[in-house]
Amino acid sequence: MPRAFIASFLGWTLDAFDFFLLAFVVPHVAADFHRAIPQVVFAITLTLACRPLGALLFGRLADRFGRRTPLMIDIACYSLIELATAFSPNFTVFLVLRALYGVAMGGEWGLGAALAMESLPSNRRGLFSGLLQEGYAVGYLLAAVVFGVFFNAIGWRGMFAVGVLPALLILYIRKNVPESPVWLASQRTPRQEPVQRWQTMARYAPLFIYTVLLMTALNFMSHGTQDLYPTFLEQQRRLATGTVAWITIVANVGAIAGGIAFGTLSQRIGRRAGMLIAAALGVVSIPLWVHAPSVALLGLGGFLLQFMVQGAWGIVPAHLNEISPMGSRGLFPGFTYQIGNLLSAPAAQIEATIAKTHFASANGAPNYASALSVIALVMLLAVLFFAALGYLVVPERRGVDLA
Repeated sequence: MPRAFIASFLGWTLDAFDFFLLAFVVPHVAADFHRAIPQVVFAITLTLACRPLGALLFGRLADRFGRRTPLMIDIACYSLIELATAFSPNFTVFLVLRALYGVAMGGEWGLGAALAMESLPSNRRGLFSGLLQEGYAVGYLLAAVVFGVFFNAIGWRGMFAVGVLPALLILYIRKNVPESPVWLASQRTPRQEPVQRWQTMARYAPLFIYTVLLMTALNFMSHGTQDLYPTFLEQQRRLATGTVAWITIVANVGAIAGGIAFGTLSQRIGRRAGMLIAAALGVVSIPLWVHAPSVALLGLGGFLLQFMVQGAWGIVPAHLNEISPMGSRGLFPGFTYQIGNLLSAPAAQIEATIAKTHFASANGAPNYASALSVIALVMLLAVLFFAALGYLVVPERRGVDLA
């Protein structure tokens, strides 16, 4: 397995680990800072909304200076900001740090995806696309393990302190990871002036708009089925910390398996066909995911839904890099991805709000199950629509030579 891929996978895994730590401790942060849960969930919204800035900043650095060095800088940034979050003296500082973390988090995916996809042979791109994207689910799984094993001993601040550990990955990248061969080859051609670069981007405006809409639907689907799920398990189903961690781990095992399976399948049947199948099967998994009567069936529902949700996502790294304009691969995939994140950033906050205002039970308790179900259904249907629309917008370019 190429060392560049290992570095990219670990970078995305640890980035997601740091992000999902907050998803498990929302009620505890709310209690510590004397805030309502929707107010704390706004921190998740803020993180997601700031990710496009990081994608733009680090994407430009990647196209100008290579993938490797900006990736190391980015990992250092998100690790140190995560550590600083553990020492937040008040809620305002906490929100500021989550916004800064969003900038750093937004840079990692585009850098890592470009470095990985440009270092792989085209006939293995589907498999490794699924593996790379599911670093996100592995990060979520690791966060669940830390929450289940250590939370009672270290509290929410201790969990964020653990988030500094990804900085150690920099040592591996510095010693073992070469620069992208595609980027190195690109340096032998004349560099575009800024005016020429923006003219090139303008020519691809329809592709940019379409990709942003697709990524908005995909991001809304992902965050809508993940970020508030531990809160639903804790607050509505009244499950213990260990049980919440167990169900989340099972769901993320499903996510990892789905990403690999559909990424590999997309190499044979096509990227969009794989997305369409995953989203369609995801729709029928919703009832078991939140309305199952027992813990065991909740675990099964979580496994099945995340298998499909992350199955669609496992195709994304390969697909976006293949349809990206040549010379903008450091910027285009990551920036469109993170603009989609910006537009879908309120997902968890919307769910938390409508659970209380539109679906509350007779005693006024928020009905997270109904809110999660509605958002998941709408977004899975949106993914179906935009994936199908892609056939009319841009050729798929499956297996294209990225050089």
